[in-house]
Amino acid sequence: MAVASGFWGHESGTYMMSRNWFITGTSSGFGRIMTERLLERGDTVVATLRRRDALDALQARYSDRLHVVALDVTDTQMVRQVIDQAFARLGHIDVVVSNAGYGLFGAVEEVSDAQIHDQINTNVIGSIAVVRAALPHFRAQGGGRILQLSSMGGQIAFPGLGLYHASKWAIEGFFESLVQEVASFGIEATLIEPGAARTQFGRGSMVMSDPLEAYQTLPFSARREVLAHESYTPIGDPEKMVHEMIASVDVSPAPLRLALGSDAYRLMHEALAKRLELLEAQKDIAVSTDASS
Repeated sequence: MAVASGFWGHESGTYMMSRNWFITGTSSGFGRIMTERLLERGDTVVATLRRRDALDALQARYSDRLHVVALDVTDTQMVRQVIDQAFARLGHIDVVVSNAGYGLFGAVEEVSDAQIHDQINTNVIGSIAVVRAALPHFRAQGGGRILQLSSMGGQIAFPGLGLYHASKWAIEGFFESLVQEVASFGIEATLIEPGAARTQFGRGSMVMSDPLEAYQTLPFSARREVLAHESYTPIGDPEKMVHEMIASVDVSPAPLRLALGSDAYRLMHEALAKRLELLEAQKDIAVSTDASS
């Protein structure tokens, strides 16, 4: 097992251990910011993305600690090959960050079959493939940490985002089960649940369905133009969010969920409280359906 080297923290002056990271979806957004911050502090990163040239400037600056690999997470065989090669090259990887994903806006009736398949293949099957490929290596090295990018959309739901919510609720259920399966191997995981953030994800990069006339008079449909416009400015600061994502790796035991953004906290709190209220109202019905003997 490779031993991590040490370095001095730039701000605190405290001695820290450098880590090896594997991150998907690093061309922009959280993945790009995380890669930059980790390299700045002295860590080593295997950064995957669809277009290698998106990280050319970083590659030139950190050629000894940045390994850039082209990867489409919907290609499960490629995911296995790339992760196997990354562990073989570095000898030990401390953290796998499953970040690749995107949003799809459109009423359930509006989105196409192809858009549904692409959304699920990327956000759900792709994320599962990354984790499954890393698990044998984590078991062999005696542990590891997984950060899975979810969303406040994994706990709440808005109209017009049904397929995106389906992908995030699915991945949250997957991790609820996974963490119980692998805990004895020293493998821990955290679901990252950001609210709306000032990344390209929420500022013009979301995939839009073709609108149907029947839905155009409904209030939620107006969000189509808002989300697609570059001037849309969410409340969340992606730099601060990434700071907390990285810091969560130092917390043990790992938090199962990490809510980021005041909107995430408020909306998830309201949704969970309402869900519990509805459940309590059905308690007598639930209990009455038990077998009598």
